[in-house]
Amino acid sequence: MLLILVAGALGGCIPQTDRPDPYYNPQYDRPQADRRDDPRYDPRYDRRDEYPQQDRADDRRDYRDPADDQYERPRYDDGVSALPAPPPAWRAQPVTPDAQSVDATSYTVRAGDMLRQVAERTGAGSEAIARANDLPPPFTIRPGQRLTIPAGRYHLVRAGQTGIAIARAYGIDWHRIVDANDLVEPYTLRVGMRVLIPGDASTPATPRTAAERAAAFRLDIDDILTGGEPALATNQRTTPAFTTPRRALPSTAAITAPSRLRGGFEWPVQGRVVAHFGPGNASGEKYNGIKIAVPKNTPILAAADGTVAYVGSEVPNLGGVVILKHGDNWNSVYGHASQLLVQRGQAVKRGQTIALSGETGLATQPEVHFELRKGRTPVDPLGQLPR
Repeated sequence: MLLILVAGALGGCIPQTDRPDPYYNPQYDRPQADRRDDPRYDPRYDRRDEYPQQDRADDRRDYRDPADDQYERPRYDDGVSALPAPPPAWRAQPVTPDAQSVDATSYTVRAGDMLRQVAERTGAGSEAIARANDLPPPFTIRPGQRLTIPAGRYHLVRAGQTGIAIARAYGIDWHRIVDANDLVEPYTLRVGMRVLIPGDASTPATPRTAAERAAAFRLDIDDILTGGEPALATNQRTTPAFTTPRRALPSTAAITAPSRLRGGFEWPVQGRVVAHFGPGNASGEKYNGIKIAVPKNTPILAAADGTVAYVGSEVPNLGGVVILKHGDNWNSVYGHASQLLVQRGQAVKRGQTIALSGETGLATQPEVHFELRKGRTPVDPLGQLPR
């Protein structure tokens, strides 16, 4: 009898494995076919039949409902747990595709005009006008000067908007907007800036079909590094880094990145390198980092002092991801994590545990994806790590 009582007491202390997932919300889930026997499955939210078969083949895309224009977000977080945090800025602050189409024309500068005022009067971007007229910084103009106003679609940036959200709104890749506007490090958008949207002015603002919407935008590391921060208002400062994971920055807060890299880089985990930087063996596509095979739940360590620029699971191939900024334009990326232990805007030290390894994303075994970037350019980590 005593043994039965003790066993019952101990059983009450054992965590239950069938508890509802605290991160699961069926309203935002598009269940996969093999989840129909999942006790959490709810047929009310299974809307796969509304999309063509080729759209359903990739479960890691954003969809927009053609009837009510509400986002139906697929799950990116399978097998990934994270600290409670607000959604990324590109989801917290969606963008309405209301770009103004401007015809090619000219403008005669009036007394007291500044380039920003010319942009407001014509609807074109001040940066685009400066490029069209070969105006060097500080972009001084004089009364009577005749300026060429370049044609195009110009989106007015509002508070909190990100490059990623703007690109998604117009159904084009963010790197095309970066190139069209000659954006450079640190790729900061300003409130009131008019961004040139590539494409003919007569092109529809958004893709028309479900298939076009599904294929319009897929998030990658380059997008986060160059288009993930919210736009800054005039005289608005970035938010300094904090040291505790208990704090969560609002999505609209832009983080302060380190100015200098302190020391070199260390290995994030100790294990066997199973994929190398460079062209892949099968596909021939360039692999931007290395893969290190390690046991599941191995601590993933920060390769150098830095600030967390992103933590989440919205990059389809990589599962749980942490991105750190280190200064001097250096960034490090850690993927396939099962647990994410830091917050965006948190300052971390070299060797600090930032996540636990897993088999998330498209990993075929417990492993860690690790890459280094100098600005936007991927760099072979093996050339920067101690031998």
